[in-house]
Amino acid sequence: MLKVAVLGGGSTYTPELIQGFFQHQGDFPLDELWLMDVDQERLTIVGNFIKKIASAHGAHFDIILSNEQKPTIENANYVITQLRVGQMETRQADEYLGKRHGLIGQETTGVGGMANALRAIPVVLDIARDIQDYAPEALLVNFTNPAGLVTEAVTRYAPEIQTVGVCNVAVTIKMEIIDYLKKHLNCSIDPEHVQIDCLGLNHLTWFYGLKIDGKDYWPEVMRAIIHKFSAEEDPLFDIQTLNNLKMFPNYYLQYYYYTDKMLALQEQWPPSRAEEVTKIETDLLRQFQEKSRTELPKDMTKRGGSYYSTVATKLLNAHFNDLHQIQVLNVPHNGAVPGWNKDWVLEMPCEVSALGVQPLPTSPLPPVCEGLLAQVKAYEILTVEAAVKGDYQAAYQALLAHPLGPPADRIQTVLDDMLKTNRNYLPKFFD
Repeated sequence: MLKVAVLGGGSTYTPELIQGFFQHQGDFPLDELWLMDVDQERLTIVGNFIKKIASAHGAHFDIILSNEQKPTIENANYVITQLRVGQMETRQADEYLGKRHGLIGQETTGVGGMANALRAIPVVLDIARDIQDYAPEALLVNFTNPAGLVTEAVTRYAPEIQTVGVCNVAVTIKMEIIDYLKKHLNCSIDPEHVQIDCLGLNHLTWFYGLKIDGKDYWPEVMRAIIHKFSAEEDPLFDIQTLNNLKMFPNYYLQYYYYTDKMLALQEQWPPSRAEEVTKIETDLLRQFQEKSRTELPKDMTKRGGSYYSTVATKLLNAHFNDLHQIQVLNVPHNGAVPGWNKDWVLEMPCEVSALGVQPLPTSPLPPVCEGLLAQVKAYEILTVEAAVKGDYQAAYQALLAHPLGPPADRIQTVLDDMLKTNRNYLPKFFD
């Protein structure tokens, strides 16, 4: 029996995930899909909608709704974590924590990302322990943000289980780059024939290569990107930086490269992104309950997370069917990048087969990228220690290490505010 368990099954992303399983029914013979969530109301709404979709599409698998972790995980082949501790309320608090202190307020980056990680890591590690006890052969697929940091925690504190961190951004950027190139070359391009080269941490990657059927097209890609951005009044990245780097940065590098600009945009809140998403989700949940609805609402695109279903189901399918596909994932690189600590979780191209997820050997990033990456990795490792142990000193040092953290003489004020705001979710800091 093939069983997939989804923790955080009441997410508005879940219906899109189901669409992916429909598309792979022929080669991924799913028998049971378990959806577990601590929010019973959301689970019921999302779960009932998914059951309607499944019935309309003639799904060959059972959908089981649960509010208990153990039976959800027990004997699962794959466990997907896509949870948000405290839901959108805590995301909004993270954003305004940053704004309150004149810092970047974002769900995965800076002080907001740290608060998110401190809440999420203990919960995902508890799930990992149940996997070890009740489904030791399962692959844990972590989407929980901040995805790379949470995956770092699991690989360090639950090394017995198979774990991979997943994010949709790499695929989203790949598809956008392909679109730029298609328009620039005036030709069609099959994404299945495209291999993208990138390296870094989750939400801190640089794209530096693209091959189509083995032929290098990166110079053409950079020309296409620069041509597009040159025509824009306010491009994501300035032309001088792109020309100098000869790489395309992950969107989230805007927070590092243009901090003053992003802080100025933040001053225009409300609404923050969390406030926008709260409204979007309220409307989606209403649409999910429409009696005649058996298709995804068009408003799903407003929620973000494009290609989420593609990324998740493609990974499971490649693993189950031993496809040896190349996908960009978050795993310990195990020496694939010379000179970097082997246990660092990196976001990079990996080969996915029945044996697991194997990072592909590659060269380190140039110094212009490596310095920033090392700083953020130090912050990630310290944040893991802080979350696992309730260690105030480690949390203090994490903020001191982060390039977007507060000045040293304001760290205690910011950290105390972070912990006070999240007291109900961080008992270890108050024992």
